[in-house]
Amino acid sequence: MTFINCDMGESFGLYKMGDDAALMPLISAANVACGFHASDFNHMPATVRLAKSHGVRVGAHPSLPDLQGFGRREMAMPREELANCIVYQIGALKAFLEAEGMELGYIKPHGALYGMASRIEEVAHAICDAADIFKVPLMGMVETCHEKVYTARGHGFIGEYYADLYYASDGKLIITREHEPVDARDAAERAVRAVREGLTKSVDGNDIRVRADAICIHSDTPNAVEVARAVRDAVSPYLEAA
Repeated sequence: MTFINCDMGESFGLYKMGDDAALMPLISAANVACGFHASDFNHMPATVRLAKSHGVRVGAHPSLPDLQGFGRREMAMPREELANCIVYQIGALKAFLEAEGMELGYIKPHGALYGMASRIEEVAHAICDAADIFKVPLMGMVETCHEKVYTARGHGFIGEYYADLYYASDGKLIITREHEPVDARDAAERAVRAVREGLTKSVDGNDIRVRADAICIHSDTPNAVEVARAVRDAVSPYLEAA
């Protein structure tokens, strides 16, 4: 079985990012921004309450401290400092969850932090150092340092597939600073194949192995609601019960 997750709560101050109200009914899990790439002390609890109202579980979506770059620029940080940075963010979200009587479901690093952890073991270990405290599963990509390090450290591992991003021939995600609209029907068809066969096509036409315990859609994809609805309808026979 699989579930649909979405990066949420990425507005900041008076700046709005994504249509969380329209997306929340279409998903099973919300990856809530923790303040370092997006969100703040008002948007974070509001997103938690929105998730609660729709019976959607919440995972932490911590980032490198890069608010201006939306967490999509790499930074060099020592392991202990990076782990502290992650603990700081998750701790804030966990407090807002506890205020609503909710539990933290998992941890999914954001943006450049996610990408770095996929290929740099020291970064993956820093994420595990933080996860040791919160004792929840970690979300990531198969056949990367996510799977290798997280599982070796004894953490639950949720294999993630991206419905609204494309994959390079080496299996890495192709990430741009700004997401473009995607063909919702194509995204849905690719998601079904990822669930059924554990495969997806790279941009140059090669099959690469994926695992779709979770299917991700980004709220800042311009047609995210259309994509989420198409993907949910297509994979509905494979969705876990709420």
